[in-house]
Amino acid sequence: MNNIEINDQLLQAHGINTEEYTQIKEILKREPTWVELGIFSVMWSEHASYKNSIRLLKTLPREGNCMLAKAGEENAGVVDIGDGLAVSFKIESHNHPSALEPYHGAATGVGGILRDIFTMGARPVAVLDSLRFGNPGNPKVKHLFKGVVDGIADYGNCFGVPTVGGETYFEDSYEGNPLVNAMAVGILRHEHLAKSGAQGIGNHVVYVGAKTGRDGIHGATFASVELSEESEDKRTAVQVGDPFMEKLLLEATLEVIQGGLVVAIQDMGAAGLTCSCSEMSGKTGVGIEIDVARVPQRETGMTPYEIMLSESQERMLIIAEPKKFDALRAIFHKWDLEAVIIGSVTADGLLTVKENGNIVASIPSESLVLGGKAPVYIRETCEPTYLLDTRCLDLSDLPEIMDYQNILCRLLSAPNICSKKDVYRQYDHMVQVDTIIEPGSDAAVVRVKDTKKALAMSTDCNSRYCWLDPYEGAKAAVAEAARNVVCSGAKPLAITNCLNFGNPYKPEVYWTFAESIRGMSDACLAFNTPVTGGNVSFYNENPSGAIYPTPVIGMLGLLNDYSKAVTQYFQNEGDLIYLIGSECKEIGGSEYLKIIHQKVSGMPPKVDLEKEKVLQSLILELVEKGLLNSAHDCSDGGLLVCLAECCFRPDGSNIGIVVEHQPKGRKDVSWFGEAHGRIIVTINPSNEHEFLKVVKKSSYDLSKLGIVTGTGFVIDQEINIPIYTLRKYWEIKI
Repeated sequence: MNNIEINDQLLQAHGINTEEYTQIKEILKREPTWVELGIFSVMWSEHASYKNSIRLLKTLPREGNCMLAKAGEENAGVVDIGDGLAVSFKIESHNHPSALEPYHGAATGVGGILRDIFTMGARPVAVLDSLRFGNPGNPKVKHLFKGVVDGIADYGNCFGVPTVGGETYFEDSYEGNPLVNAMAVGILRHEHLAKSGAQGIGNHVVYVGAKTGRDGIHGATFASVELSEESEDKRTAVQVGDPFMEKLLLEATLEVIQGGLVVAIQDMGAAGLTCSCSEMSGKTGVGIEIDVARVPQRETGMTPYEIMLSESQERMLIIAEPKKFDALRAIFHKWDLEAVIIGSVTADGLLTVKENGNIVASIPSESLVLGGKAPVYIRETCEPTYLLDTRCLDLSDLPEIMDYQNILCRLLSAPNICSKKDVYRQYDHMVQVDTIIEPGSDAAVVRVKDTKKALAMSTDCNSRYCWLDPYEGAKAAVAEAARNVVCSGAKPLAITNCLNFGNPYKPEVYWTFAESIRGMSDACLAFNTPVTGGNVSFYNENPSGAIYPTPVIGMLGLLNDYSKAVTQYFQNEGDLIYLIGSECKEIGGSEYLKIIHQKVSGMPPKVDLEKEKVLQSLILELVEKGLLNSAHDCSDGGLLVCLAECCFRPDGSNIGIVVEHQPKGRKDVSWFGEAHGRIIVTINPSNEHEFLKVVKKSSYDLSKLGIVTGTGFVIDQEINIPIYTLRKYWEIKI
């Protein structure tokens, strides 16, 4: 093996510190080669090794009756939904690539998460995206925003998967460092569940899919540093995707899995061939030997270093028995894809890389993977000093502005509340013809083919809450995601998470991360929604500072009868409007404070986990009994915004309301505060007696607000405005 001179500058370029380099030499019992240095660089990067987060992640609840694959065990989590069916789902980030190349960064983010799903043997049935940008008035932000949305739309639409939901937020902290989190959901039969651990000494290591190029080299390392002015030079770390190639790869992959031709399979995502080889061998204690000269390449003169670290898209690694290889290759060739033997499974526990028979790297696989000898850290924590100021919100110093109609109009046109139809109308959300509830309602609902079952899914996180109190903010993200799924009529099953934070070496940032994990854990334990897996994305900073702490929650729910699915939209003239929940007495962290008073302060609303559990059970019982005509979670913007959103029906028609609601305290707090545990529902008057009986049994707070009628938005003597006028404010273009 060729040796090179390794100095501090070279180590710094590879993101390896002195302590880690000493550990590498102890593992190898010698100096590393150039290829080995690259392998350790990507596998010990934060993006691949989770070295600053894994200890805290292990405190999250990962056990559950429906779990078929635990967090971290496989490419994606898998949960049982009965009748021999299962759901695989996961969310991941592609933040840094999207900041530099928004179109390709977002597109390959979608492509990568889809591969994680169908590598499990599941056919993708839905994609959701959680997006965050800076001030939408900034021309650079508009460029990023357009590029990201176009990338998501083009990849998903061409691949043929419905993009059914998500969220789009705008906060100054994301200026220069947008967040692009993509979630995918797939369905499989239990017997088709594929594993990633290599087995069978002498079995073939088979490369399938697209050819390898130089795109994406050091992408994992790039995702593990802060963005800076020099980041423009790292555009080569951004991959380029081909959704048509991925569609072929999907069909071929599912065919060989269902045909029993696969021993193990892994997507070549972050760190490419390096990650797939080391993780597949490290999980089971075997070794893998490959020769990079056999790897299909689309560029000439590629070195072993480049081949091992390339993150070219639409590629997989398969372990196959020699006797089954010809059948496997025939299927991939049928789909016009490469299927090439590049190595074999060995008994020595080493990742051995050769070039034309010459060894260029030989590393114990266990030293590269989670749970092995990769470094693990717990960083210093310190409560941020800014909280001393933000917590000092005194309502008595806040003037109550009495023009509530004007306040409502301003809130409805605020970037975080206004309609996102201009975004999701670019996504094909009806392809596969199983979408029951389309984007725009609390949760998307997708039917499971040939059954009465349906899946409900939602992504949620109010990052402003997390900035003000990361513990309560993370609890709130789980609780709201659960409420959204419940409002559709589905029982929450499990979550996946995408944890977006700043530099973990900064004590204040790491404190917010640790507190968010604690809040998420408490909420998931309370709701019995285990964490199936996800992604940690650190170093989300630009020269101006870190982003808001943003632990995005992807929630999966199940309806046993899709005909009972509920939307947020008011349905019938004469329906009665009820608020299930108590009057709001909190205003901290609200859109009202930010938009009307230009303040981001106060304590965010706290989540009462026990009450939330009662609320979930109550709503599900009401849905099961057929007593609800609509249900909408009361969140951003508060009560009046929630009521207005229920009036904006997706077909473009409007329906009005007359509400009598005299708050006991300040009207602005009651009407625009964002307390948790509140849902607006409508019922048929003929069902009122049975409805009241069920709610009374739960002892949950209940208020009758008014009636669905007419074409106006009438609230006491304070607001009287046509719905179509309100809708114009809400449909303002971002």
